Amino acid sequence: MLTITTSGRRKPAAMNIILLRESDWTDEHSVRLNDYRAQHVINVIQPALGQSLRVGLINGHKGIGTVTAIDSAIVQLDVALTESPPTRHPTRLVLALPRPKMLRRILRTVAEFGVDELHLIHSYRVEKSFWQSPLLKKGKVESALIQGLERAGDTILPVVTEHRRFKPFIEDSLSSIAAERDLVIAHPGGEYRLQTEDEKQRCLLVGPEGGFIDYEIELARSLGATVAHLGNRIMSVDTAVCAVLARDLY
Repeated sequence: MLTITTSGRRKPAAMNIILLRESDWTDEHSVRLNDYRAQHVINVIQPALGQSLRVGLINGHKGIGTVTAIDSAIVQLDVALTESPPTRHPTRLVLALPRPKMLRRILRTVAEFGVDELHLIHSYRVEKSFWQSPLLKKGKVESALIQGLERAGDTILPVVTEHRRFKPFIEDSLSSIAAERDLVIAHPGGEYRLQTEDEKQRCLLVGPEGGFIDYEIELARSLGATVAHLGNRIMSVDTAVCAVLARDLY
């Protein structure tokens, strides 16, 4: 997992936990890594034999991996997973599909905050071409989410669901997604300012660049949604996502 600097030189992406898959196990207690994770351990962490590393099973527990063998391409660990993953974020996020470049950043952010579900929806101001982006392929989405988990020291992948028609989503799906949660739309000119409320669970709708149109807002209102603003500044979608999730940190 690499990032490219503006000078063209590569550097490792931040990784505060080594995430494991079921296929990594060689026996009941040991794993063998030979991909980007091994290269991160070898070239960045540079551990000695017997050193302990923070590890976690994707969608499972966290714990410690003790280095038992290492060479230029392979790392072997004895693993003990004894810790529960972090508490999930109280917000369930519904997001009008952003521009592809922004989408990858938002996927990482959602995973870093520990959101359990992300629902990507269409709306009037979402360009139809956005839905053709290769970044929506399952492998690309999972890769971005895993980068967020690795930074946050988390193991639980958010569930990402696509809804490509706005009205059917509102009429047929939103009520069950928002069940037993406050339903809120983040939108300039809202009735009140979005506040942190004692870890209150909510289902939060965030619009595209330019926001939801009046028809979309009124359709959500018909299900009991409240419209809330984030202050007197207009934010980009990725900044707005960070702002609303940061207000409900546990």
